[in-house]
Amino acid sequence: MFKKNNIGVYALVFLFVILDIFFMSKGNYLLNTLPFVLIIIYLAVFKLDTLLFLIIFLTPLSIPLRELVPNVSNDINLPTEPLLFGVLIIVIFKAVYNKSFDRRIILHPISIAIYINLLWIFITSLTSTMPVVSLKFTLSRIWFLATYFLLAAHLFHKKRNIYKYLWLYISAYLVVIGYTLYRQSGYGFFDQKIANHLVSPLLPDHTSYAAIIAMLLPFMLISPRLFKSSKIALVSIYLTVLIFIVALVFSYTRAAWISLALITVMAVIMLLRIKFKIIFPLGLSILILLFSFQTEIKYMLEKNNQDSSDNFSEQIESVSNISTDASNLERINRWNSAIRMFQEKPFLGFGPATYMFQYAPYQFSYDKTIISTNAGDRGNAHSEYLGPLSEEGVLGLLTILLVIGLTIYTALNLYRKEQSHFVRLLSMLILLGLTTYYIHGFLNDFLDLDKTSALFWGFTAIIVALDVYHSEPKELKK
Repeated sequence: MFKKNNIGVYALVFLFVILDIFFMSKGNYLLNTLPFVLIIIYLAVFKLDTLLFLIIFLTPLSIPLRELVPNVSNDINLPTEPLLFGVLIIVIFKAVYNKSFDRRIILHPISIAIYINLLWIFITSLTSTMPVVSLKFTLSRIWFLATYFLLAAHLFHKKRNIYKYLWLYISAYLVVIGYTLYRQSGYGFFDQKIANHLVSPLLPDHTSYAAIIAMLLPFMLISPRLFKSSKIALVSIYLTVLIFIVALVFSYTRAAWISLALITVMAVIMLLRIKFKIIFPLGLSILILLFSFQTEIKYMLEKNNQDSSDNFSEQIESVSNISTDASNLERINRWNSAIRMFQEKPFLGFGPATYMFQYAPYQFSYDKTIISTNAGDRGNAHSEYLGPLSEEGVLGLLTILLVIGLTIYTALNLYRKEQSHFVRLLSMLILLGLTTYYIHGFLNDFLDLDKTSALFWGFTAIIVALDVYHSEPKELKK
């Protein structure tokens, strides 16, 4: 029997069903989204941590709106970016009215460096050659930081939440890998050229796809030593690691391979506790030698004619080909264009996210390749460092380097001085994962993507949370 206090609920449900049937009969399915909207509102108000976990799981699976609505003028990733915008509203409310944020997170040196970088991005958006484009970029950066950094850092006051955050992302990314490998199987796994775009529409191309895998692998390999796992869980973890490695190999992404090789050296240095006073002069000596013999090195590189290939050894050899490999030469073209743009506007730059629309006049004929374009439709500066330099001027580069430098310093400090095995090992693994992206950042620029931002800022939030919540009190450290 119906209870009297439930009659109103039943009436609303009945009315909704009738209205939904009516609108669907007219070809309008918008009302079908109402239950999902109500669930999201409920989670935002009463279960914000659950909403964050949902966003993290959905992030790898998001697709651009243009895939659903061709020729759309304002492209966003669905369903994550509308959710991120909603979380941003909650963050603003909490900051202004509720004031429930932990001051230790808010005032952490890494957080302050991020604010400085964000403030400069906003200032250069106002002076931008394309203000609307730049302000859209600034808004997206703000909602990425609100969720993937600020709220995530608070979420990580519980150690298990770090594990959930990363493995929810990894679990969803398995779908991305499965989708890509399935498509590759139809063309043959050894077709390097076709592999470049089979990850679309989930990701732009193979480089961002592989960069994410490289960021996650250090944590995945060692996570059983951080968190207790059953035998079934251990088998699942290592099977997942194997799938990720296979996907990385068949991504044919040289930058990701190089980044993993370099962090292996870094891991050895950290594990052996080789002192900075030894590493610094050695690194400086190598740089001096490279500078001294730059003419000879350039001559040797120009003699390398090995292009990108299906053969793995040839693919690695093609990394140093700056004479015929179109991908390498186009990167040099983009970098040279970025430097010329910086030289014209060294302080304020052309504005965030404007490089792809403004760089065409700064391409010199002798730099152009067979894949060069003036249409502004083939990506950005291919550098996480030269991009901000051209778009936001010298302070754009210096402020993002400040964020990276403080993150590295904090992680190394945790690794060297903490007594907690959990904090030391996790700080090392997260730093190694971040370093793969720092290295990758010399060759590509992916921080405008929700998928890479979720890891880049999420990893940075983990370092902050380890320092604030899980490290020893400063007065107890010797």
